[in-house]
Amino acid sequence: MRLDKYLKVSRLIKRRTVANEVADAGRILVNGKVAKASLAVEPGDEIEITFGNRPVKVRVLSNQEPRTKDVAREMYEILSEGAAE
Repeated sequence: MRLDKYLKVSRLIKRRTVANEVADAGRILVNGKVAKASLAVEPGDEIEITFGNRPVKVRVLSNQEPRTKDVAREMYEILSEGAAE
């Protein structure tokens, strides 16, 4: 699944266009490397997203599209969340 779509269906980012903009700005790292929105995400990948000055790091558990929005949270686990300064 594409990175931008994954971020949308997992509800880490609200809209796919916003996910594209964040990726284009270089604020998303996958496994420590700057990622484009078209990158294929696989289970086990670590994604770090910088929201302003607050980084969030998650590990991909599943890249299957959820049937309902309630299970979207089960697509990843949060590894670390930076505090806003």
